[in-house]
Amino acid sequence: MSQQRTGPTDGPDFPDLPEATVARLPEYLRALHHLAEQGHDTVSSEGLAAAAGVNSAKLRKDLSHLGRTGTRGVGYDVSLLIDQIEQVLGLTHRRAVALVGVGNLGHALAGYAGFGSRGFRIVALFDADPGRVGEHINGLVVRHIEDLPEVVEQESISIAVIATPAHAAQHVTDRLVAAGVTSVLNFAPCVLNVPEGVDVRKVDLAIELQILSFHEHRKSALTALPPVQKPGRVGVANRLGGEAVGS
Repeated sequence: MSQQRTGPTDGPDFPDLPEATVARLPEYLRALHHLAEQGHDTVSSEGLAAAAGVNSAKLRKDLSHLGRTGTRGVGYDVSLLIDQIEQVLGLTHRRAVALVGVGNLGHALAGYAGFGSRGFRIVALFDADPGRVGEHINGLVVRHIEDLPEVVEQESISIAVIATPAHAAQHVTDRLVAAGVTSVLNFAPCVLNVPEGVDVRKVDLAIELQILSFHEHRKSALTALPPVQKPGRVGVANRLGGEAVGS
């Protein structure tokens, strides 16, 4: 996933976090919630790092940016760390999200139940296709894109998900920004132009598959290489006047 960031820096009372740290905090939060569900009150840095799929040194550095250090011999308090990460990520209340484009991908996203447990609720669905408008998906009625400004204001929406074809994504983005949306998650395979103060995260499944293809290609190339011959001990044998000792 890539990010376009054009907004201003954080205020003086907000931790100035590296982008890489911000990207890992949701992984720590997911792991912490899983540990809490299993009844763990504390967790070591090694245990949390393993659950999140990072090394412990990186985790400790990330959490130090939050002013949080573990207690020697005890580790981190799971509940307190959950609260702090949720505070930093702005997840102390569920954020309203709009989804534009209810084709195959958009329809699946609209029905995904996992958003609610992660601090988000999809409150509005939009599409420009008259055949889609009025459709009921997961308890919501698909609205026409013309209703966007009114609904964004009514629902206090600041985050939107774009699941439209690439040719429509920029136009949709312009309308979202004009309506007051300041953060966009883009599933369309294109780069969006946004004004200062608007953040964009891009998810391109084809690119992710292409990266995996590279790794598969590299593995195939490595296995096709001829085996490396170990040097023999010919010199020793020759000095002894006997036959060369094989490798």
